[in-house]
Amino acid sequence: MTTPPPLHFEAAVTRPLSVVFRSGEAWEGHDYTVEVVTARQGLDGFDVVVDFRDLEAALDRSLAPLQGRLLSDLGLDGPLALARRLLAELAPFVPAPARLREVALTDGTGRRLAVRA
Repeated sequence: MTTPPPLHFEAAVTRPLSVVFRSGEAWEGHDYTVEVVTARQGLDGFDVVVDFRDLEAALDRSLAPLQGRLLSDLGLDGPLALARRLLAELAPFVPAPARLREVALTDGTGRRLAVRA
């Protein structure tokens, strides 16, 4: 009898973020929900994908300097650049065998932009 492969699990943490960016000639302020999705085959010894406390702390550190700021003042040209930056900053805080799968920004109207690793 063969052992079935481990199940694939995903888990996410979310945080609010308010930023301003330029869209053409107009300024846009957005309140986002930032979602960070992790994944792994099987679960660890505590039956979790990752330790959320570490991931949430890393996300909080990444978002703190962005809150209420103009993205161009931070060298970011819009939401896509922001999502890519968060993906790069947070990936080292997801220990193997788990991995960072996605960072998504969802605005107040439900529009969602996601960047996958």
